[in-house]
Amino acid sequence: MPDVAPPRRRSTPSTATRRSTAPTTARRRAAVPQVLVRQVRNGIVESEHRGHIVEVDTDGRIRHVLGDPDRVVTLRSTVKPFGAVALVEAGGMDAWDITSAELAIMTSSHSGEDLHVRTIQAIYRRAGVSQSLLACGTEGMPLDPLTAARLARDGERPSPIRHMCSGQHSVFILLSRLKGWPLETYWQDDHPAQAAYRAAVARAFGTDATRLVTAIDGCGIATYAFPLREVARAYALLAEPTAISTRDPRSSLVPAITRIRDAMLAHPELVAGTRERLDTSVMKALPGRIISKGGMEALRGLAILPGTRANGRGGSSGMALKIEDGDGYERATWAATVEALAQVGVLHGQPLRVLARYHRPPSLDPHGRLVAESVADFDLAPVGELIG
Repeated sequence: MPDVAPPRRRSTPSTATRRSTAPTTARRRAAVPQVLVRQVRNGIVESEHRGHIVEVDTDGRIRHVLGDPDRVVTLRSTVKPFGAVALVEAGGMDAWDITSAELAIMTSSHSGEDLHVRTIQAIYRRAGVSQSLLACGTEGMPLDPLTAARLARDGERPSPIRHMCSGQHSVFILLSRLKGWPLETYWQDDHPAQAAYRAAVARAFGTDATRLVTAIDGCGIATYAFPLREVARAYALLAEPTAISTRDPRSSLVPAITRIRDAMLAHPELVAGTRERLDTSVMKALPGRIISKGGMEALRGLAILPGTRANGRGGSSGMALKIEDGDGYERATWAATVEALAQVGVLHGQPLRVLARYHRPPSLDPHGRLVAESVADFDLAPVGELIG
């Protein structure tokens, strides 16, 4: 396992960090982000959702952009495929015969359905750990409304294993079990499992763990801040790990990242859920050709595999999308994601038709009548500039 560093203090970024990001912040304040999606009711625009989209190749060259590619975001759940590298490289897959389905759920923001619960429980039984160790909480869970209704009907309170981040937390618990580290405190900043996860994330983003800017995620562990273009670059790595140069320090991640990518591609229902989850629906519409991974506050990372576009060309890439207002109803991220993929030639024909309900999310009245729609309205510009 690589050397790991202590956590960075969670506060205002250092003076050096502030100095390096100040010009970007000034530019962002000077230009209002473009409207990506409008909520339209009988021809009347009721609300607008502004945001940013950037697509890059494996080397970080921008291919398409709208808005500010340097908009700093917290990764939230988009970090999960990269943090799972820590367990894979530590030998956890072989230690407990972890399957590709079980690896996929460790990258997930799952819906808390029985399928997800059973998958995690199976790992815990083989590893000899208790699900009571999970410290992710239960607030607002499970995400799946049918599962939540059934639990309420039966008078059953959801346990932390139904939390969308229980798969991610399992990475820390299993690392701790494997290494003989304390189990109950796995979520604390100074725990060695957190340090190992942090080091894996830093490597995937081509930086050092000591330079990471962190905050606290909703499930109680660290999240990390990066510009959107760096999120897209990491997802380009996920799309085609072997495409990066052997001189790139990230090349050491190739075996683990490839294994994680293939697990996610094989099990889209475990990456999100079986009902009304855009990530799963996009991946099922383009089987084996794309990974979609959302994070809270309307962030999404997309790994586009080579040969996916309408003309069969273009190679692999990564895309990152951010809706400025956080998109509490998800309608803007749904519409903007599908439209962006259509504009870069990834979604077309039958797959695009299959995703129609996400492309123009409808609002219905109690009688089932269509009363409003979310309509994506933007042009994703192609560019050829290098990332500096």
